[in-house]
Amino acid sequence: MNLNLTSTIKMPDHQLRRQVIDLCHKVGKPLLKLSTKDYVDNGLGHLVEQFQGQAGLVNIEVFNELQHTITGWPGGKPDVDDATRPERAKPYPKRVVVFSPHPDDDVISMGGTIRRLMQQKHDVHVAYETSGDIAVGDEEVRRFMHFINGFNTIFANGSDEVIKHSYQAVKAFIKNKKEGDLDNSQVLRLKGLIRRGEARLACEYNGIDSKHIHFLDLPFYESGKIEKLPMTEDDVTPIMALLSEIQPHQIYVAADLADPHGTHRKCTDAVLAAIDEAQKAGEAWLSDCRVWMYRGAWAEWDVADIEMCVPMSPEELREKRNAILRHQSQMESAPFLGNDERLFWQRAEDRNRDTAKRYDELGLACYEAMEAFVEYKF
Repeated sequence: MNLNLTSTIKMPDHQLRRQVIDLCHKVGKPLLKLSTKDYVDNGLGHLVEQFQGQAGLVNIEVFNELQHTITGWPGGKPDVDDATRPERAKPYPKRVVVFSPHPDDDVISMGGTIRRLMQQKHDVHVAYETSGDIAVGDEEVRRFMHFINGFNTIFANGSDEVIKHSYQAVKAFIKNKKEGDLDNSQVLRLKGLIRRGEARLACEYNGIDSKHIHFLDLPFYESGKIEKLPMTEDDVTPIMALLSEIQPHQIYVAADLADPHGTHRKCTDAVLAAIDEAQKAGEAWLSDCRVWMYRGAWAEWDVADIEMCVPMSPEELREKRNAILRHQSQMESAPFLGNDERLFWQRAEDRNRDTAKRYDELGLACYEAMEAFVEYKF
């Protein structure tokens, strides 16, 4: 089993698009205003020659390419001609699996697209690949333990044996914990439970059925440390089982390989390995499935690579933020924000607005924000 498939990801070969977009940036013009002189002066006269000597034809070709990446129907629009759309019209509705490395990457990276898929009646599942437990601060554990203690006092008169033993043990551990100490298994399980609850709240906000929320808890993550365990077939097996059960028409997978702690890369490798194994096994559902790669909080696709771009209105961007805010433990207290002081919802909004701005600068429709995807060819 190949467990390093991210190394095989190839970006689309949109050479013409890339050259013309670079020219737009260089001369400071939108696509449809590029002149023959702009091409010739910047060593691209040969492109004009390939289009009957008319710069306008080059411009229109690239403009249409980019225009056709924009869609408000990420699952495909039923009963319409889909020849120039990024997603096919049929089947409708589609079974969709969104793989999220941590229990918030789904809404951070493609929260607007998830809501659109739900509104358009697709059958959406979200699979959280890791527990995300080490990214929860101790103060969050204290807050939930105060609630548990208060709940027990009100409804069980303080007689619950769990409170008497486990509660006191966790309380003592947190109190005596020194900087740099690793959490014990009890604390990690509590932190994982907190993140599960937040993920359920965000999914509920987006209208996703509780039976369509899957917590895979891949074993490579459970080292209790920032440095993770090596990925093995045990990380791929639960993904294979889930895909075989759902038999999706669309898979969304994180390809944010700039993730500073390497979790995203391993999660992506696990999903791609599962797809690879399904292909080797000749599973029929895979022939009618497309895989879309999204990026997260650290980077965005180059416009020249984007193959599907889902626009958002100001209200839709606000709804995306509301879903992200359900992950309360990852707001101000999240321990891995890095040198970038923006919170995750701020990073997401800035990134989505910047994508829309880049499309606008090229002379395409001006949206509030956009989420971008590249198709993975398997």
